Amino acid sequence: CYRENILKTAKALVEDTKLLVSGAASSQDKLAQAAQSSANTITQLAEVVKLGAASLGSDDPETQVVLINAIKDVAKALSDLIGATKGAASKPADDPSMYQLKGAAKVMVTNVTSLLKTVKAVEDEATRGTRALEATIEYIKQELTVFQSSEVPEKTSSPEESIRMTKGITMATAKAVAAGNSCRQEDVIATANLSRKAVADMLTACKQASYHPDVSEEIRERALRFGTECTLGYLELLEHVLLV
Repeated sequence: CYRENILKTAKALVEDTKLLVSGAASSQDKLAQAAQSSANTITQLAEVVKLGAASLGSDDPETQVVLINAIKDVAKALSDLIGATKGAASKPADDPSMYQLKGAAKVMVTNVTSLLKTVKAVEDEATRGTRALEATIEYIKQELTVFQSSEVPEKTSSPEESIRMTKGITMATAKAVAAGNSCRQEDVIATANLSRKAVADMLTACKQASYHPDVSEEIRERALRFGTECTLGYLELLEHVLLV
């Protein structure tokens, strides 16, 4: 029942995505209508996903987290898409903002597809862990793309905060190795959820610290390079766990 509702609402959201993209080249009224329609649809989708997560029962909180994370990714992608649509409105086809819009639309569709795969996997206990790991790998890759962009963070933090956040990576690494050894679905799901947060927190703290006023250009470049290398190394670890 929940799966059918989620599928139907997700399809409607994909249609809204198409309208948003085409709306950038049309009138402000059509663009506003598309944005409002997508906002309504994502609200409905979030509700049916939450109901689906609740139906799993409290015995499996990690899988509930996987579902909630999947809808959060879709909501974030939609927010980015609406922002990109506003930036591209009334611009010529070869304007850089149009390429950003296409990129945002692609991420949006990727995340909707990922949500549907996750919903399907939830019904099959044998594939839950694998799917959770795949979704986390995709999420980390998207976070790394944001990290590597030239966008300056809204706020800065101290180098100490960045160092503190690396401890989460150490814990998640130990959890990933243990999950690779046990191959238990619940361990893999827990690893996926922990890895997702640990890497995202590390990337955020690293970028904020690298833009601290006391940090030189040279140190900033090194910090950003090491943040990227750490993430790529962790992705390789998760790929190995997935293979196992």
